[in-house]
Amino acid sequence: MKPKMFSLIVLGCFALLAAPGASWAARAQDAKSPYPRMAPIEQYRMERSAEIALARTAAPASISNNAGVMVLGRHGYETAVSGKNGFICVVERAWNAPFDAPEFWNPKIRGPDCYNPQAVRSILPLILKRAEWALAGLSKDQMRERAKALAEKKELPPVEPGAMTYMMSKEAYLTDEGDHNMSHLMFYLPKGTDWGVGPHGSPVMQGQKDIVGTPEPITEFLIPVLRWSDGTPQIVGKH
Repeated sequence: MKPKMFSLIVLGCFALLAAPGASWAARAQDAKSPYPRMAPIEQYRMERSAEIALARTAAPASISNNAGVMVLGRHGYETAVSGKNGFICVVERAWNAPFDAPEFWNPKIRGPDCYNPQAVRSILPLILKRAEWALAGLSKDQMRERAKALAEKKELPPVEPGAMTYMMSKEAYLTDEGDHNMSHLMFYLPKGTDWGVGPHGSPVMQGQKDIVGTPEPITEFLIPVLRWSDGTPQIVGKH
């Protein structure tokens, strides 16, 4: 018998939104955040070679070894390695989560992603923008307003067909809860995409827009996978 898998849609913007901490959405309204403000910048940064290595664990080596890599500098992400296949790997931080997420400023979060060329052009710019805002010292409310303004003015790149990212790193830390991690792929579509959310028996769930708190016009489709990027099996049901 094949192991049961599941799919999840979250109205949000980036991969961290639908990680194991997707229960953030349910807790956000009544849980006091253990991270009420941004920590010192150095707590979010990593040693350069360690960050490059961690970023590459997002996808199988056949993809990530030829991908470009960006690392977090003092003012935003910087290109550390030029790629050959159009993919770019980065390590996301907590501020890519929904603005209402209790772990929005969690300095422990490390989410390796490897974006395909379509996502590099249409999703990665949003990742880079949030990092710039956070490192410039903007508050969560200020970041939310800037994201909202970009969306309302239609100054964000449209989601390209086929945009996706690998999040298969065994070394990721995506939430303080549970096992902290889950190997999965993320697919991006324009907000409002209909995946049959709600009918009895549908395996697809959708986050509440007002709880998720992300103004970027993107829908994410999350698919857990059976293996980590190094080929070892992920134990179904553990994460």
